[in-house]
Amino acid sequence: MNAREEILSRIRTSLADVVQPDPALDVPNPWVYGQPTAMPDILERFVDMTVDYKADVRRVPSDQVAGLIKDMLLGVGVGSVVLPSGLDAGWRQAIAEAGITIHDDDPQLSRAELNGIDAVVTASAVSIAETGTIVLDHAADQGRRALTLVPDTHLCVVRADQVVSDVPEAVGRLAEAVTNGNPLTWISGPSATSDIELSRVEGVHGPRTLLVILAE
Repeated sequence: MNAREEILSRIRTSLADVVQPDPALDVPNPWVYGQPTAMPDILERFVDMTVDYKADVRRVPSDQVAGLIKDMLLGVGVGSVVLPSGLDAGWRQAIAEAGITIHDDDPQLSRAELNGIDAVVTASAVSIAETGTIVLDHAADQGRRALTLVPDTHLCVVRADQVVSDVPEAVGRLAEAVTNGNPLTWISGPSATSDIELSRVEGVHGPRTLLVILAE
């Protein structure tokens, strides 16, 4: 008898005395994949979980995003930034007025050039409250994947209407991007890893610093 046969045999033995299912226990589950999961405050949950991953998260009204982008970049000492082509023009203007050097990715910057740039600023596609995860589908306001993986600081703007409850709901929102063949980048806090002694090292596989603006 192999392992599979042994497992199935044990299951049959355990169920041998079950003649008919118990109606009190055999309750249909009405859950449908991709439907929102109820939670008291979806935005508060997203902020709590994202902060738990050691990201710096700020909540502001949409009309204050440009000014906050400038302040957060200057606050961590950013002197240069790469911006995707589709980024909001007001955000770009605020960054330029702060005296931060702006780099465009047209023509595409090399890995060495990106490595010499302090930060990247992007929008986002979907964010997940339950896990504190931000998902990029690399539309024009997010740029190609290399932009969000090489610079040491990533400032990401998340709109309140982009925050969903859990992963299945997020997957539903991303269906069109997947159908179109877009790559997806799932971000749960700054890049980090640890060795066998659990010494945490940040910035190994991506940005060391994650700044998040939740625009309401």
